[in-house]
Amino acid sequence: MSETKRITQHTLKRLKQEGQTFASLTAYDFTTAQLLDQAGIEILLVGDSLAMTALGHPNTLSITVDEMLHHVKAVSRGAKHAWIIADAPFMSYHVSLEQGIVNCARFIQEGHAHAVKIEGCTPEILALVKRLVAIGIPVVGHLGLTPQAMLTFGGFKLQAKTTQTALTLIQQAHALEQAGVCAIVLEMIPTELATLISQQLAIPTIGIGAGKGCDGQVLVTDDLLGRFQGFHPKFVRTYMQGASLTQAAVTAYQADVKNRTFPNNETEATPMNPEAYASLLRQLALEEGETHAKSQ
Repeated sequence: MSETKRITQHTLKRLKQEGQTFASLTAYDFTTAQLLDQAGIEILLVGDSLAMTALGHPNTLSITVDEMLHHVKAVSRGAKHAWIIADAPFMSYHVSLEQGIVNCARFIQEGHAHAVKIEGCTPEILALVKRLVAIGIPVVGHLGLTPQAMLTFGGFKLQAKTTQTALTLIQQAHALEQAGVCAIVLEMIPTELATLISQQLAIPTIGIGAGKGCDGQVLVTDDLLGRFQGFHPKFVRTYMQGASLTQAAVTAYQADVKNRTFPNNETEATPMNPEAYASLLRQLALEEGETHAKSQ
């Protein structure tokens, strides 16, 4: 990848037109963002999934705008090429149009994200999308399983399984495109439905648990690396046993500390200048003698 070229929404649309897929992963901190960016990942999603994977909440509903901003800022400092999407958290855009505009703008202005992601397709959401796009804020839609509505769904379940619900989702995808979103995340919907939507839309789709017919794919990095020890969705492919590897490394470190084999004074520590050390010992001996004399 070029040293200066930044991925944009136009890059992704061109890739779709050329029939090329692209990869997206979540990032919540500077180091992870830097590593994923250097690996060439096109999209970094600062997802509200960090509420669960990084902060230990049971779902995504507890995280606030300020907490999300903290992580968006870190990721934006670490990524030089990837397109950064900030997830607008639960209740950050539901009360009013004005609330949604202000909070989404913060992710662009303060967090330096390149787009915001909003879940759902109600009339209020469509109005917000239109307003955000009009003032220059790129918006990514999210349909299917929308985690912020998981209490309504009754958990993390496959969506749009019937003919009518599938038709509704297709209509919502077109409505979001017409409202101005530059991409849509399709989560946990049947493979055939995701493929149909991807073929019908001019904008890219990003699948998660929606099959290979989408234009791009996204996974939670902690799932991909095998670090998250919570539930394991069917659609997750684990590429590394991160939890066991981390624990093994930490156990080995602890053993080295207890056995006094870490650090190695020859290679992992810095000796004092011999003359300075000798002088220090002479000075300490002198002071000890003076102290002893005074005590007599």
